Amino acid sequence: MSMPKVVLFDFSGTLFRFEHRDEWFAGLHDEAGEPLHLDHQAELIRRLTQPVGLTVDITDDDRNAWRNRDLDPKLHRQAYVSILRASGLTVPGHAEALYERVLEPDSWIAYPDTIPVLKSLSRQGIPVGIVSNICFDLRQVFAREGAADLVGAYALSFEVGVIKPDPRMFHAALDSLGAQPSDALMVGDSEEADGGARALGCEFALVHDAPPADRPHALIDALAGFGVGL
Repeated sequence: MSMPKVVLFDFSGTLFRFEHRDEWFAGLHDEAGEPLHLDHQAELIRRLTQPVGLTVDITDDDRNAWRNRDLDPKLHRQAYVSILRASGLTVPGHAEALYERVLEPDSWIAYPDTIPVLKSLSRQGIPVGIVSNICFDLRQVFAREGAADLVGAYALSFEVGVIKPDPRMFHAALDSLGAQPSDALMVGDSEEADGGARALGCEFALVHDAPPADRPHALIDALAGFGVGL
């Protein structure tokens, strides 16, 4: 493939990373009224960010919500509130409060090279699309970074109605950009979900989900491998 005419990116673990904040747990306590232990806090965060599989026992209805969580915000809320309660956050209203705090745009931290890469692609006239299995409108995260104008198309699972690697997710972004799969490079952190773009004829570059401080230039390196310089 020659230099891509369009670049598609995954969101979580690729351009931005979910990072917990201490203030999420302000006012939350156990049934004895004691503040949540740091180990308990860490376990709750781990279960909130678990990408696949369930680590707690929940009802069949909540399991169905888990399977379909990225297709409907209501199902996403149901699934994760259930998981938090099953993980020991049993004081009435506390699971709901933590869930709402976690969804705030400030919970997503840009990788060091995210905005420089998006700006560079914009300067070079290479359109960008976001293809994400997600239950909320992440446009507000890009707006917070002043990057709203750097993205030309969004294919979000809760809006498209399917999840990656379903080809319809990638086509939704490509069609919005007026591009063919053979024109596109998909960049993501999942061989299974994001790498599904290969089945359409897109090229694919894998980056690894890691804390932003530990991954300063993975996006730059990925694009350079396909002839796109910063």
